[in-house]
Amino acid sequence: MSPAGVPSLRIERELLAGGAPVVLACDEVGRGALAGPVAVGMVVIDASVKRMPAGLRDSKLLPEPKRQLLAPRAASWVLASAVGEASAEEIDRLGIMACLGLAGARAFAALGIDRALVAGAPLLLDGNYDWLSQSIEHRARVITRTKADRDCASVSAASVIAKVHRDTGMRRAHDDTPLYHWHENKGYSSPAHFAAIAEHGPSGLHRRTWLHERPAEAAPSLFDLEVG
Repeated sequence: MSPAGVPSLRIERELLAGGAPVVLACDEVGRGALAGPVAVGMVVIDASVKRMPAGLRDSKLLPEPKRQLLAPRAASWVLASAVGEASAEEIDRLGIMACLGLAGARAFAALGIDRALVAGAPLLLDGNYDWLSQSIEHRARVITRTKADRDCASVSAASVIAKVHRDTGMRRAHDDTPLYHWHENKGYSSPAHFAAIAEHGPSGLHRRTWLHERPAEAAPSLFDLEVG
């Protein structure tokens, strides 16, 4: 049994021992933000993947400098990795749940591995709701698991890779439009962010449908507010 908060490969190894040639894993970041895209990280591992990178955790449990160090290690540890995004405009137009699936499908398409290898393979998805299957129908077998980002090393890797990817994009957006303090809040709620919106109005990166009445499905958890 792994210590609390420390992921392991136990679930992945059980799936591989059961005959799966590979195991996929994914996690989303940015679901509760007011600005910027939602991003889905996806990784693939097989039986050749051994001990996970030292210090790997769910991205929400790591300070930003450690995430930045771990992301390239996590990407080189797995067989393949990719991040897919859905934009703020798409979220306003289609809704957050549809855009989670859209970003996940884009990550899946960007993996660049043999589709025959992943057809029907198990895909570990953090949480208890499957927002992914309809977007990658017949290509992988989605298995939802609560706290998979904390407990499953492959999902932790996907979480870190996606978080660093999205944070990097929000810092670049801050360089172009420094009014909203995105280098600090990464698009999430903060007093400075709300003050900037009140003073300057929303930007092209804001989810405009969220600024007055946010959908209940996207209400942030305590972790969503931890943007460092």
